[in-house]
Amino acid sequence: MTKPTTGDFTKTPGWLDWYTGPSKPRFKLPAGAVDAHCHVFGPGALFPYAPERKYTPCDASKEQLFALRDHLGFDKNVIVQATCHGADNRALVDALIAAKGKARGVATVKRGVTDAEIQAMHDAGVRGVRFNFVKRLVDFTPKDELMEIASRIAKWGWHVVIYFEAVDLPELWDFFTAVHDELATTIVVDHMGRPDVSLPVSGPQFALFQKFMREHHNVWSKVSCPERLSVTGPKALNGEQNAYADVIPFAKAIVEEFPNRVLWGTDWPHPNLKDHMPDDGLLVDFIPHIASTPELQYQLLVDNPNRLYWNS
Repeated sequence: MTKPTTGDFTKTPGWLDWYTGPSKPRFKLPAGAVDAHCHVFGPGALFPYAPERKYTPCDASKEQLFALRDHLGFDKNVIVQATCHGADNRALVDALIAAKGKARGVATVKRGVTDAEIQAMHDAGVRGVRFNFVKRLVDFTPKDELMEIASRIAKWGWHVVIYFEAVDLPELWDFFTAVHDELATTIVVDHMGRPDVSLPVSGPQFALFQKFMREHHNVWSKVSCPERLSVTGPKALNGEQNAYADVIPFAKAIVEEFPNRVLWGTDWPHPNLKDHMPDDGLLVDFIPHIASTPELQYQLLVDNPNRLYWNS
């Protein structure tokens, strides 16, 4: 049965709804584990989708997110503003308040945001702002505006989350370096900068991302979304315990070289997937393939996210 989109909205044709009845992970998460990248969608009747959105999803409520958190064995969530809500962060803030300290947030803001609005989001649990450079998802925002926003949120101790594709890193390098060097803020890269995993892990494209992390010590990476990056699978469906094998060498390399600067999240409810919708329980079972020791798992899932999101 397809999942609804409430309010005066029509779901994007061909939209893949989030997975119903995910399996219980075989991998037991360490106590205090954080799902450090997930979203809420609406519900549209309560929190309308943005007029400038590039897609209209099925609803994915805070109650459904928190039920998944408990089912998978996570303790807390980091909820990232979904692009379908633009810079209207009401659904995000509502979820953070309802979580009663068990969630932090990453917002999307525009140049006109007031200090009072930033303070209200901070009080609710927002600790970062996201800049999206994926052209098919958002319209371009001038870099001077992004730099102004990044400088304004610095006094609250927020960090900057950046989402881009690997092919665009060369042209974005100087801007990212300026954000890092001039503002001395932490930068978190979503999904390892979306490498092309059909290329060699030792090749020049991924080497540039590794160089970016080596040369900028405030840069962190989420080693999440293998279901987005994988070319050859196998898919996290039907009990598959070795899913997305082609992504493992890339994520493992980042976890092992930068163990104190990595995060992991489910990306539930998985916006804009085109090929398949993964079983979230099997996604959790992907973790020990990329963080192979209890020490690395603890850093990835407990220590790092708590240090970044709950120590301020």
